[in-house]
Amino acid sequence: MGIFDSIFKKREDIQWMYDYDAIEDLSNQAYVKRLALDSCIEFLSKAVAQSHFKIIDGHKSLKNDVYYKLNVKPNTDMSSDTFWQSVIYKLIYDNEVLIVVSDKKELLIADSFYRKEYALYDDVFENVTIKDYQYERTFKMNEVIYLKFNNNQVVTLVESLFEDYGKIFGRMINAQMKNYQIRGIVRAESNSMAKEQQEKMSAYMQKIFKAFSENQTAIVPLIKGFDYEELSKGNSSNIAFTEMSDLLKDAIKNVALIVGIPPGLLYGETADLEKNMKVFEKFCLNPLLKKIENELNAKLFTQNEYLKGSRIEIVGVNKKSPLEHSEAIDKLVSSGSFTRNEVRIMLGEEPSDNPELDEYLITKNYEKASKGGE
Repeated sequence: MGIFDSIFKKREDIQWMYDYDAIEDLSNQAYVKRLALDSCIEFLSKAVAQSHFKIIDGHKSLKNDVYYKLNVKPNTDMSSDTFWQSVIYKLIYDNEVLIVVSDKKELLIADSFYRKEYALYDDVFENVTIKDYQYERTFKMNEVIYLKFNNNQVVTLVESLFEDYGKIFGRMINAQMKNYQIRGIVRAESNSMAKEQQEKMSAYMQKIFKAFSENQTAIVPLIKGFDYEELSKGNSSNIAFTEMSDLLKDAIKNVALIVGIPPGLLYGETADLEKNMKVFEKFCLNPLLKKIENELNAKLFTQNEYLKGSRIEIVGVNKKSPLEHSEAIDKLVSSGSFTRNEVRIMLGEEPSDNPELDEYLITKNYEKASKGGE
């Protein structure tokens, strides 16, 4: 700004205009990043929130305190769907999430914490803060539910790529706003003005510009020694709103691909909907549910309990529909490959107590090929 200093300070009549904020720096548009991340995280978190947590003992489902906490009300402030949406949001956005169990046996999501890692002992979590409360005690790894997303690409994308997206989007917005920007020239006789008069003139100009920018119709009286000329008539720009929309869609697409969500699902496209849902379930939802399932089983059951058949199973939107797989079910049973109870277990249902459903059936003519072409 040295050249402007030399010009403005040489002429006292325009020195006061140097303080007028006429130049605005281009700021990064952080909401591009938040829009892309929030769109993907909300989609995924809502899918996880529809999941049902089953407490299994052998092949039978149990309903106990753990079942209630996981499926109905984890704590006094959250329902289960709100709780799991918050868990997924922090897991993806922060790349990790810590859930602690309070003295009242409530599941609480930590807002901040410090993890102290050890090579031969359990890691310890210190300074665990939930809302305005900070625990004075420490938590060992085997006392908490700790999930790590293990996708450094999302963190890298947040820290680097969206800085460029923000600048580009900011320039697009500025260019679009210039279509309707009011531009003009102010001629003021300030040579003979005292400093106090110059300050009044500056304030008067501010009021005029504010009136022009905020009101559809503005009538401003002109005073002696002051003249305003409009220059913005017919001003136009070639940048279309579609370019801004395409940039936002591209930002969402990049985040969705890294997380594992087909972009078409976020855009609401009906083409290849079934195919996209299968890709989403296989490469995004199922691995995430498996991660949560493994952590819950490791922390809520001992090794002996798990090996004897006690475990947690998560059934979500990826649950197999008997109607959609009826043809495959018929072939499995009629060929004698599986019993009807085994098929029920595959579909996420409890086996029946009827002993007939444990029998192998062959309802079609499956025979060995005879020798000699007989």
